[in-house]
Amino acid sequence: MAQLNITLNQEEILQLLCNDRDEAFRQLLQDSLNSILKAESAEQLKAEPYERSAERTDSRNGTRERDLTTRIGKITLSVPRHRNKPFKTMIFDNYSRSEAALISCMAEMVVNGVSTRKVAKVVETLCGETYSKSTVSDLCKDLDDTVNEFRNRPLEGSYPFLELDATYFKVRENHRIISKALMIAFGVNDQGKREIIGFDAYPAETRETWNSFLSSLKSRGLNGILMITSDSHDGIRSAVGKVFPRVPWQRCQFHFSRNISEKAPKKYQAGLRSELTAMFNSKSIDEARQKRDAIIEEYKDIAETAMTCLDEGFEDSMTVMTLPQLMRRDFRTSNHLERLNEELKRRSNAIGIFPNTASLIRLMGSVLIERNDVIQQSRDIFSQKTYKLLTESDIPHKLVIIARQQLQQAA
Repeated sequence: MAQLNITLNQEEILQLLCNDRDEAFRQLLQDSLNSILKAESAEQLKAEPYERSAERTDSRNGTRERDLTTRIGKITLSVPRHRNKPFKTMIFDNYSRSEAALISCMAEMVVNGVSTRKVAKVVETLCGETYSKSTVSDLCKDLDDTVNEFRNRPLEGSYPFLELDATYFKVRENHRIISKALMIAFGVNDQGKREIIGFDAYPAETRETWNSFLSSLKSRGLNGILMITSDSHDGIRSAVGKVFPRVPWQRCQFHFSRNISEKAPKKYQAGLRSELTAMFNSKSIDEARQKRDAIIEEYKDIAETAMTCLDEGFEDSMTVMTLPQLMRRDFRTSNHLERLNEELKRRSNAIGIFPNTASLIRLMGSVLIERNDVIQQSRDIFSQKTYKLLTESDIPHKLVIIARQQLQQAA
């Protein structure tokens, strides 16, 4: 290591300390780092400035200025230039690592729901440098590669169970604020592990957009589906029938119960929901049908519209009864996705309006990656032994028959 000598002008430093301490320390740091750069240059060249030496490896070629942002302000360094071999310094190597860490922290703050304006203020306090809200957003673009890799990864193995849902976010587009649907697919693979297998943003939920989303999952390798659970959105039902015609649809029992009870007079809603829960918890489809008939008989005069809803949607909400009893609870609703959507909304509250669709995918995609890591550590939905017994039974055939019946009814 070359010897380092730093020369300080006492009068200038004392004058600086009297007037502006921050400026004094900034000047001290700048002079010190410039001295380090000169020492590093001399060590690499094996010669001091204007020194004649047989060991000299190269010659100097002036300097260039480079700004460095520190916690006490921005300083300007005079970086030596060498004629043949590039000058190397540990100062900027360390700075690059620190800058990368800072950018990572800024992105993480935004992903965790801190507004870009607040992030800019925090960075200004720490670094003494002002960053605009748009600059912080631009720095977060480093997340793109990670998010796109996760979003477009090949889907290997089978995913027997799938949940679908969408949630809406405000996005600026063509100088207007519009709502964009973030579609999400939540699957359980043949190992019993839950997994977020896909997401994308669309202008709205339509037959065409859901068809596009499911087709993209299929092109990535999604196969082996036994049942798909979702709410009763027409776009989902249509897309399932077109993209996966041999897969039956399970209407989310939570949404179905809410659809029914909301059509009943308010004073009867709590009691009706209780009876619907008992119906959904039936041990067999025949028992469930008996309870359905009893509910319709009890409420037909006071909640006719609600009972029509129950009667028309009952069979689609009972597809899950084909599964073994111990597996029904996990696949009869799309509540896993509902909770996930709540987390996305919580994280996005500080952002409010996304500047564009790319930022929506970038930031919410980062949250989904984070949540997927947590989900993967949770308990298995079923064992491999249970899944093998399921696939070797007549249940998959029964589910295909239900899918055919649903297609015929929709035609």
